[in-house]
Order: sequence, then structure tokens, then C-alpha cells
Amino acid sequence: MKLTKTSFKDLVIIKHNLFEDNRGVFKEKYKIQELEKCINYEINFCQQNYVKSFKNVLRGLHFQKEPYAQSKLISVDFGKILDVVVDIRKDSHTYGKYFKRILDSDSNESLFIPKGLAHGYLTLSEYAVISYHVDNYYKPEFEEGILYNDSSIKIDWEIDHSKLIISEKDKNQKAFK
Repeated sequence: MKLTKTSFKDLVIIKHNLFEDNRGVFKEKYKIQELEKCINYEINFCQQNYVKSFKNVLRGLHFQKEPYAQSKLISVDFGKILDVVVDIRKDSHTYGKYFKRILDSDSNESLFIPKGLAHGYLTLSEYAVISYHVDNYYKPEFEEGILYNDSSIKIDWEIDHSKLIISEKDKNQKAFK
């Protein structure tokens, strides 16, 4: 497994080792000790979530406020997504900036997203199955979001916005400022 730090503090791309033979495939998704060494703090994943989304579905940008903020480990088990995070940590040198990366089931990569980043993704394949671990339980009363097409962030979703399938909740998120 190879861990690659990005320009965003503690945002890490995990390249998995893949072992194939005539029986199939084995892949280690993460080793907690290696991840903790890379980010220099402990992670205690407590919940795993599963999402199936169809082509052109945009989910996000979501986060939870303290004390229920969540770090996430995002993996695509089937399909392809454009994964996007926005840094909302006011003391960060990347505050208000976004990072995006295509994740798919063939690339053998996951993305570790630390607390303090809003997260969203766009499904690029006919459908995608996404699994993610979180280190804090979901609390709806602490959930927040940022509008996917916020004019101050200017995320390039690489799609005509008229083709997007978005929930009413996500269409009505708050502006970043």
C-alpha cells in the first residue's frame, strides 16, 4: 500500500496493493497503523456506509460540525466517480479551495478525508457503489453542507449542470461564505 499526501493537510490518496491469481483478487483497503503514521494522529473508524448512485448523480457537499465532525475513508467498489472535497478549516492554507480526483473500481485507490473538509461526488459510470468508513457517528442535527455550484469556490464538475441529478436538500445548501 502506498500513501500519498496531497497539498491539503492530512488529505491522503491510498494506492492499494492488489493480489490476483486464478481464484480472483485480494486487496488491502487500509492498514490503520500506516495511515496514522502518515497523518500523525489516531483514527478510530466506528461506522461503515454503503451508497449506490446512478450516472450523473451529484451528492454533496456534506460535512458534520463539531463535536461530531467526521474523517472519511472513501472507496469505490464498483464504477467511477469524480470525488471532490472543499477545505473549510479556517486556519488552513487551502481554506476555501477544492481538491478533486477520479476514483474508480479499477484504479485501486481510496481517499482519506480528514475532519474539516466538506465532501461530495459525481457518479460518472452507469452506476457506482461507494463504501466509506467514518470515525464519528452520523448526527443529523450536526449535518451541514455547501452548495455544489457555489460561486466563490467555482468547482469544475466537468459536466453540463442541466444533466445533474441532485436532491432538493443539496440544491438548497448554504453558500460557502
